[in-house]
Amino acid sequence: MTIPAGGCPEVGAGGHIAGGGYGPLSRRYGAVVDHLEAVEVVVAERSGVRAVVASRDQNHDLWWAHTGGGGGNFGVVTRYWLRSPGATGTDPSRLLPPQPREMLTCLAVWTWDDQAFSKIVGNFGAWMERNSAPGSPNTGLYPILHLKHRDTGTLELTVQADADLPGVDRLVTDLVAALGVEPAYTYRYKAPWSHATTWPGLGQPGDVATRRYKIKAAYLHRSFTPAQTATIHRHLSEATTVRGGIQIIGYGGQVAAVAPEATAIAQRGAIMKAVYSSLWLEPGDDAANLAWVRELYRDVYSATGGVPVEDGSYINYPDVDLADPAWNTSGVPWSTLYYQGNYPRLRRVKARWDPRNVFTHALGIELPPGT
Repeated sequence: MTIPAGGCPEVGAGGHIAGGGYGPLSRRYGAVVDHLEAVEVVVAERSGVRAVVASRDQNHDLWWAHTGGGGGNFGVVTRYWLRSPGATGTDPSRLLPPQPREMLTCLAVWTWDDQAFSKIVGNFGAWMERNSAPGSPNTGLYPILHLKHRDTGTLELTVQADADLPGVDRLVTDLVAALGVEPAYTYRYKAPWSHATTWPGLGQPGDVATRRYKIKAAYLHRSFTPAQTATIHRHLSEATTVRGGIQIIGYGGQVAAVAPEATAIAQRGAIMKAVYSSLWLEPGDDAANLAWVRELYRDVYSATGGVPVEDGSYINYPDVDLADPAWNTSGVPWSTLYYQGNYPRLRRVKARWDPRNVFTHALGIELPPGT
């Protein structure tokens, strides 16, 4: 059995659950928190500190807050219980989705080309729009389009899927063909699922102790506009020593089968996540890398004050720039970008379980006025 978590083993299941969680199986089985049965939290009430178990049936508000309400907001989580909705009985192998035997991975590589860039980005978004409804056969595919700087010479698509998914090879072939440009190179391979989801070598510089990075994110419920695609192209074409980029990650599918208010994840209608990032090693490179990714993000969303007002952002990639009026000129607060209409309820949960604001940080859930 497994959960539809991601490929960042250093954060563990708890890190995924904190902000909702997703991964190669989410389009097929939903977000990680859709399988959260209960959580044990050490809370700091006015009367003192105690451990509380919150589930769908007891202390429901505290459970709900942990289905995407971010980490470090309500207490210290000491235990999670996981069970898929509708699962019955006590046999552990039947309480969560089955773990695939193998993962099929397809890599498609294109030579960096101006016309190919716009066509591939547009067609990828169009494919996601057509193939992200719950139950679609293509929700078994987890595609990621990697947009890298022109100097790298390539654009890349990776597709991951359960190798035993019926017709998986044809589904992958059709997806690559739908991008409308013949790849310069394609490669497919299979590996045990447990190997593929725990392997830490993702190609970033340094290691988890020394790596320096800035990540910004956005949900998308439709393709980038032509103006946004042109802006991304311009930033990835300009001369720079920075080697940042964008990942456009497949989302939607079964995630969309859950109502926005049923969990703390409000962006249930999103079909993609865009991750803007720069990673580097030396402190002396901080200024250049931070400026590059901040300006890229601001310019992509220039029509809405430098931030993705329409669909918001993902709290598991926390970005304090969204709370900075120098980078967010939209007038929409960071809390709305992350939590949309669910934020008032999260504040009420905060007042109930952490009324002294013991657990707080730069993007922490705020207490309601007058608490």
